Amino acid sequence: MEKKPPLLILTGPTAVGKTKLSVALAKEVGGEIISADSMQVYRYMDIGSAKIRPEEMQGVPHHMIDIINPWEPFNIVLFQQYARACIRDIYSRGHIPILTGGTGFYIQSVLYEITFAREEGDMTYRAQLEALCREKGEDCLHAMLRACDPVSAKSIHPHNHKRLIRALEYYHQTGEPISGHNAQMRARESAYNACYFVLTDDRARLYERIERRVDEMMEAGLVEEVRRLQTMGCVPEMVSMQGLGYQEILQYLNGELSLERAVYLIKRDTRHFAKRQLTWFRREKDVIWLEQGDFGYDSSRILTHMIKIMREKGMKGEL
Repeated sequence: MEKKPPLLILTGPTAVGKTKLSVALAKEVGGEIISADSMQVYRYMDIGSAKIRPEEMQGVPHHMIDIINPWEPFNIVLFQQYARACIRDIYSRGHIPILTGGTGFYIQSVLYEITFAREEGDMTYRAQLEALCREKGEDCLHAMLRACDPVSAKSIHPHNHKRLIRALEYYHQTGEPISGHNAQMRARESAYNACYFVLTDDRARLYERIERRVDEMMEAGLVEEVRRLQTMGCVPEMVSMQGLGYQEILQYLNGELSLERAVYLIKRDTRHFAKRQLTWFRREKDVIWLEQGDFGYDSSRILTHMIKIMREKGMKGEL
């Protein structure tokens, strides 16, 4: 039986503390980090995406950060292609790839080598859905999805028009709900000898961290960052500009919201996003939960526990 190559995954809800732990893990095991974050791929979007700063990397190679411009198209298929190439490159240096980030679908696409033969889709139908979204709003798309795939409608936020369109497209092309497809993909065996770590925390503490992070983003110049993106030609319809923080500040700059209201919405929607992330990870199999309170919020104890699990899986040092 062929031995599977090693892959580490460190994920969890936004603002939980993945970045610092991932760097410590990489330094410990000779790893390189691949960002599994749908926003950090974009250049010029540093503050709102909580992008790791060069000095925070501590010399650890990071991949899939700042690889495209905000006005360029990016999707799950491209992520999977780029991530696979990064993994091969990391193996060639005798290092262990560490997927780090909070975009669960991105992680799933790599871990289970999900096929996206239909991802390009019917561009005419996609254009119709996008036009419908502009004309009648995302709630209209969500109602359409509830009618054909109530399981997906329950898990996809009504304002996440990108995922709404993808789910509707899949049903249009196949006559089958994408929720069924996703369940099949989750049932697949991983192509890797993987440790799938999910860092988490008490909900009250997590929400406090989220609110503090948003305040820090505002102090760091999020409004100015979005204003610069506007001058580059970025508009609300772009996928990049629909990220949390960016869409609300755009609305403020366009006179649609007060700054106070925009900040309130960023905090509220980020809390909701964190809750959805946790729901996603609970559905995944073979997940190893790292509840920070169980380790007394001592990152060195968490790291020691992770290394122990890696050794049990015959992973550490195998390269």
